[in-house]
Amino acid sequence: MSKAKAALSIWDKIYAKYQTDAGKMLIHTGTIGWIMSSMAQIAAIMMNDKVSKEQKMFLIPQEFMDACVNILSFYFVTRSFTGIADKLAKTGKWIPSDVKNHLIKNGFKDLIGKFDFNILKDVKLKGAPLRSFELHKNGLGLIATTIGSIISCNIITPILRNRYAAERQQTNIARMNNPSPSIQNPQTPRDRAKAAIHHTYMQAFMNRGNLKV
Repeated sequence: MSKAKAALSIWDKIYAKYQTDAGKMLIHTGTIGWIMSSMAQIAAIMMNDKVSKEQKMFLIPQEFMDACVNILSFYFVTRSFTGIADKLAKTGKWIPSDVKNHLIKNGFKDLIGKFDFNILKDVKLKGAPLRSFELHKNGLGLIATTIGSIISCNIITPILRNRYAAERQQTNIARMNNPSPSIQNPQTPRDRAKAAIHHTYMQAFMNRGNLKV
């Protein structure tokens, strides 16, 4: 297979996967965007000559944890919204009138809206009803994903990130103000090494607000 055909085959598979689920596509592309942005931030710290190796030892793990909070909260919050929209469509709780009439005519009236009812599995939709249902389901998922991503990026993710940052700050302040006796008065080579690492870590923490990446 030529490279051109291989590339077309990959794009065909991607299209087949997302053509009826634009919401899922937005979730995946949004998550990839968060990952790439986080990787770029970490790479910028790593390549910045103005940041010392000791400061990088502090900053890189912290940026990584921030990235995890951002990415996971975005994915799971947005995915939850999409899952609810998907369930509303598949159970018939929120479907177009023509699809609902088709279900009623074919004896599914009492099942519409039931939690365990799945239109795609329990009903063999064909032709116009199937196209109408898929278009509605796709649009509903797209709207839900957009709403979920807005809420996640502008409300939930900042709250989680700020809460995590505040707890981390309190932990670092407590560690700085109350170091262990072995760090305060190191007697062995191991304790002296731990004290040096502690000093470097705390210095990077105190200077973080002045660092520009």
